[in-house]
Amino acid sequence: MSYLIKGFKCHNPVMCKVAGSLFKAHTLKNILGINEQQFRISRASSQLGSEKANSYNYIIVGAGSAGCVLANRLTEDPQSTVLLLEAGPKDTLLGSKRLMWKIHMPAALTYNLCDESYNWYYHTAPQRHMDNRVMYWPRGRVWGGSSSLNAMVYIRGHAEDYNRWGRQGALGWDYEHCLPYFKKAQTHELGPDRYRGGNGPLHVSRGKTNHPLHQAFLEAAQQAGYPFTDDMNGYQQEGFGWMDMTIHRGQRWSTASAYLRPAISRPNFSVAEKTLVTKILFQGTKCIGVEYVKNGQRKKVFANKEVILSGGAINSPQLLMLSGIGNADDLKKLGIPVVCHLPGVGQNLQDHLEVYVQQKCTKPITLYSAQKPLNMARIGLEWLWKFTGEGATAHLESGGFIRSEAGVPHPDIQFHFLPSQVIDHGRVTSTMEAYQVHVGPMRSTSVGWLKLKSSDPKDHPILEPNYLSTERDIWEFRQCVKLTREIFAQKAFEKFRGPEIQPGNHVQSDKEIDAFIRQKADSAYHPSCTCKMGQPSDSTAVVDPQTKVIGVENLRVVDASIMPSVVSGNLNAPTIMIAEKAADIIKGLPSLQEKNVPVYKPKTLETQR
Repeated sequence: MSYLIKGFKCHNPVMCKVAGSLFKAHTLKNILGINEQQFRISRASSQLGSEKANSYNYIIVGAGSAGCVLANRLTEDPQSTVLLLEAGPKDTLLGSKRLMWKIHMPAALTYNLCDESYNWYYHTAPQRHMDNRVMYWPRGRVWGGSSSLNAMVYIRGHAEDYNRWGRQGALGWDYEHCLPYFKKAQTHELGPDRYRGGNGPLHVSRGKTNHPLHQAFLEAAQQAGYPFTDDMNGYQQEGFGWMDMTIHRGQRWSTASAYLRPAISRPNFSVAEKTLVTKILFQGTKCIGVEYVKNGQRKKVFANKEVILSGGAINSPQLLMLSGIGNADDLKKLGIPVVCHLPGVGQNLQDHLEVYVQQKCTKPITLYSAQKPLNMARIGLEWLWKFTGEGATAHLESGGFIRSEAGVPHPDIQFHFLPSQVIDHGRVTSTMEAYQVHVGPMRSTSVGWLKLKSSDPKDHPILEPNYLSTERDIWEFRQCVKLTREIFAQKAFEKFRGPEIQPGNHVQSDKEIDAFIRQKADSAYHPSCTCKMGQPSDSTAVVDPQTKVIGVENLRVVDASIMPSVVSGNLNAPTIMIAEKAADIIKGLPSLQEKNVPVYKPKTLETQR
């Protein structure tokens, strides 16, 4: 989804020279101004193998959306020493965000979605219900993790998602215990209210574009009979409105910016990048540290309190299995000594699929012209100079949530609108004026799994999301296409509407729509639920409601993998909330709670809208 700056580097050599001059003139101070303290910290973290730095209270594996939050919150106590280990590199170059514009410029986001430098670059097994397609799964391998790669959409999900977690065994994780942690994390540009935070590290902005296609989309949705909601993260998720985004002053506001950098100068905090953790170390069933590889050398480091895995829904279960925690039969086949038989590890894999419904635009107002070399140069230079202009947004500024049919209690279909055309994850350049909606079901019933391919930590695991394996999921996707077409057919789009590009007017019957979905649906990049949180009596649970791994001591998992079930929306905001709440649990603090916060319910469930 990099709609503007795709090709910024390679298609325009003149641009690179101009940008180079700009860097010299306007980032020299930034580069040279790195203070001595930062160099000292960098040196300290590189001396990981020294005796002095060989034991910490807490070791956190993964400097992603959850790991950065935990590192910040746990080092608030000056008596707690914390080591944060990240497999990927820093998200800055010589301390400068401008020199790493591919990460920090919001409009440049597809660069890293499609680049192995900052990305695990996973692929699934062939999907038998999707014409045996192999699906691409980018995941962050850099400071900030996937919050440094994502589309910067801030969506919390619905209150009932968290109440469902409570019913699924994650006691204390219902909405009234989760909402305060969403608020604690957040500073919303519109200020605090009953739902928004006003004093947290995570800056969130509201879509505010005057682009006529965004305006037409919101108007068309209302013409189709759906409500406008002024805050889809607040009282009313259902309806269409302006998106919240993790963009601050024209820059991506990842967890590295929000949580990691503010904590990095604390003397009780060490962080190491390009450090691959290969195994959790145990004495019996007591976790005592980790083994890692850095610069080709294998080393060990020890935790006298806890090791916390925050590698995400793929890396965390992979590391558990590599370390002997998982299904004992599977581990024995790979020659891995079993520490604890925990069959739920890697099971319960859930994700969101989405499809793009695309329409030609009859007026030259889409982002197509912005992708021409001279315009890209102008947009890039403005962003490098002032962090403003068309480079300062990801352009996913409007969207919505609706119910697929009567009887559904809360929205199960999500829309993101974009005044541009995306092809193959942004890896293929658009050739026409077009707009599109990303649409997909939020609570699919298809559930998959992941397993180790081998005992080599460098081998990617086998990923089997089992997409579209139920009739319900197939029906919901049909609805997604039909309901989107209905919105695009409204009067608000009349002056912009050209022929339908995708699926195309030749696709009309249910059978034809189903074939289109099999051929064109793709991951929304929301893998989750592979270390499910639940009660110790639940044989499929991996962690308990305190985030502790069941059956062993001094080991936790805190990331999107511990979700009992996927939430109705994007996963970055919920993952940050999980880490904020887990930090209080680890510190031994009572959970925050806000009772009786009102949540919208449709007046009747007898109609779809």
